[in-house]
Amino acid sequence: MILYKKHILIAIVSIFIASFFTLSLSAAEEVEVHHWWTSGGEAAALQVLKKDLENKGITWKDSGVAGGGGAQAMTALKARISAGTPPTAVQMLGFDINDWAELGYLADLNNIAKEDNWDSVIPKALQRFSKYNGVWVAAPVNVHSVNWVWGNREILSKVGVKKSDLKTWDNFIKAAKKVQAAGYIAFAHGGQDWQDATVFDSIIYATGGRDFYIKTMIEQDTNAIKSATMRRAFDRFREFGNLLDDNFSGREWSQTTALVINGEAAFQIMGDWAKGEFVKAGKKPNSDFVCFRVPGTQEAVLFNSDQFAMIEVGDNRRDAQEAMAKAVMDPSFQSTFNVVKGSVPARVDVPNTAFDFCGKKGMLQLATANNNNTMLGSMAHGHAGKPAIKNAYFDVVTTFLNDASMSSREASSNLANAIFAAQE
Repeated sequence: MILYKKHILIAIVSIFIASFFTLSLSAAEEVEVHHWWTSGGEAAALQVLKKDLENKGITWKDSGVAGGGGAQAMTALKARISAGTPPTAVQMLGFDINDWAELGYLADLNNIAKEDNWDSVIPKALQRFSKYNGVWVAAPVNVHSVNWVWGNREILSKVGVKKSDLKTWDNFIKAAKKVQAAGYIAFAHGGQDWQDATVFDSIIYATGGRDFYIKTMIEQDTNAIKSATMRRAFDRFREFGNLLDDNFSGREWSQTTALVINGEAAFQIMGDWAKGEFVKAGKKPNSDFVCFRVPGTQEAVLFNSDQFAMIEVGDNRRDAQEAMAKAVMDPSFQSTFNVVKGSVPARVDVPNTAFDFCGKKGMLQLATANNNNTMLGSMAHGHAGKPAIKNAYFDVVTTFLNDASMSSREASSNLANAIFAAQE
């Protein structure tokens, strides 16, 4: 009887050990990814990473939160962290990465970064956000730039707008008025605060140039924000607002891009993620649609970068997490992913062979901007000011666009005061 009980005990222990290692292996071979890439073109790009990891034997658990810009995703992440059920990796932007790292929630990726030489291949402007106190905590998957215009070539041809008409902001507005007079929507725009701010980023640069953008958006100098140049930027933003359709309020960015794709609108000022929507719809760059920098910002790349911040997890999930970080930074993946996404690689050593007309253009402009120090963080997308400052910027810019009675002087003063208060 004693021998029988001993055998039973051994069997139970064996089952327990086998179950433990099975569960550990399962956890180690799975990554749960928290992100907001849920629209057509974005979701298609995400499949590239998912399939790449699955080919390596790593299961993908999706944790998508709809709503471009990431605010909803960050709110959901806070709930997950509080509940003690963190995901493996989280899509993050700019200062959000630094803030989560400061709180101690992000993992140390220095060993992988050193092994794969990230310091040499990732632009310094991105490293500011991928590292915290010298420690790599995130893997940048791309470089997006927000100062792009996407145009419907057929409408422009019908209306008689030429490329030479689009070199300055004032001429751009003249062309847009010509489009509107012909019965089309001049500027397709979605009235959400982050979309409003995306446009205003470009207008600030187009109005004041590199030094003014740095002074106002990156250094957040109160006197510069209250200046006549900023008032002129708000006046131009008002010109833009007067050329929107009546249904712009609250419209998602991807629905807005569809207006250009479907021939209802001529232009959209939006980051290069919009190109993914055109490609998914079967449209060809420089044929069905055109891509060019917001007039007045041709020398600049106002950027944001989607990165996967790695959450501090248990040892049983670490291997899969590190495999994901390495996969994200692989040159082949960077090329394949960004071809689909519409962005450009976060590595400077990726060939442009697989990229289309707009992609090649973007890669060349990024290299030039990087060399000329005109690669600057977008305030609208969390790469110029911390979240509190960005949110203050959102509030003033959106209020101005929707309140025709507000003067540019009042708006610039409000912006200076709001940003100053957010710095406290």
